[in-house]
Amino acid sequence: MDAELVTIGTELLLGFTLDTNSAFLGQRLGGIGVRLTRRSTVPDELEPIRSAIVEGLDRTRLVIVSGGLGPTHDDVTKRVVGELFQVPLEFSAAIWDELVGRFARLGRVLSERNRCQAEVPRGAHVLPNPRGTAPGLWLTGEAGEAILLPGVPGEFRGLVDEQVVPRLRERSRNRVVRSMVIRTTGIAESALADRLASIEPQLAPLTLASLPGLAGVDLRLTAWDLLPEEAQPLLERQAERIRTVTGDHAYGADEDDLAAVFLAECRRAGVRVGVAESCTGGMLGERITEIPGSSEVFAGGVIAYANSVKEELGVPARILDQYGAVSQEAALEMARALQRRFSVDLAIAITGVAGPGGGSEAKPVGLVWFGFADRKNAVARRVVFPGSRHDIRARACQFALWQAWLRVRAGEGETERRS
Repeated sequence: MDAELVTIGTELLLGFTLDTNSAFLGQRLGGIGVRLTRRSTVPDELEPIRSAIVEGLDRTRLVIVSGGLGPTHDDVTKRVVGELFQVPLEFSAAIWDELVGRFARLGRVLSERNRCQAEVPRGAHVLPNPRGTAPGLWLTGEAGEAILLPGVPGEFRGLVDEQVVPRLRERSRNRVVRSMVIRTTGIAESALADRLASIEPQLAPLTLASLPGLAGVDLRLTAWDLLPEEAQPLLERQAERIRTVTGDHAYGADEDDLAAVFLAECRRAGVRVGVAESCTGGMLGERITEIPGSSEVFAGGVIAYANSVKEELGVPARILDQYGAVSQEAALEMARALQRRFSVDLAIAITGVAGPGGGSEAKPVGLVWFGFADRKNAVARRVVFPGSRHDIRARACQFALWQAWLRVRAGEGETERRS
């Protein structure tokens, strides 16, 4: 079963209000086998609303409308839909009395302006909305079906879960649209596509989408119109096939955070961790400490931003004078110094040029050096990241977590130093 969503609101188009209803609805409908094939946003104007709903009904015969049910002059959704279904609006004394009584219980008086919210297109099924003044409405006619819901997110979500999903589930033959995300990092989207090219034809009937972001590339596998007992095993088998070709770049699934994955591996291995940060300014420590239970693994960190603080940490002045703060040598010494100071099993150091200024031909904006030191050895890695100052810092933290996770997982002592 397919459906379309029309969200109404000039404020959505101007960017003053973010549309969170669309993502919520897509997830809820997918869970019951209803595919949201298109969503459109239109201003609070008669003709754009009418056109969007008519076109949606022509394509799918089921349109869900969010917004335009309030008491102000620009709330015209009911009028438009009533005209499309060729039914008049009728005042419902029952809805009005219920609203008046609800406001009275709260010690408030309902404005006469709200009377329009008790107007219902003739023949519409009323969906009670205990969270607001505008009830949902469900109209069925020759044109198809239109489900009208308030745009306020809390009201919209409550009606979707309590009124819309249960009714549509009965018609979906227990089929589902179900997805699984394989999270990857440390590899470009194009390189990932090259690895996946050989197996992608074998993933059918599942579809695969690539979703790049600062943390890496998420690979979303989706099963369409299958029974739950068919979809989940198929998703798991194909996800394992993807993990095989992506190798060490795949670190988790769905909502997994690499910091949590790393800490779990440290906990399993009995590894205690500390960090020394320059260009990331505490961002790596924040990523780690956002995870509940991180104190079992994380000893602490130092923001060694100025060279004087790096020296206080234990980085020799001659290293900074000869090679500079952004160098392989500085990163290694930061990691070694922190490992000694904190007596941790693994120390992670980051130093780089986050920009937008301060770069040079030899040390461009985006250059970051990483140091990793255990109780025996230290290694360094060099990467140049693209993006804004925030992007570079965020990518640096993700890379540090990924490399640290690989080291702990492998139980390595000394690994090859790369530059």
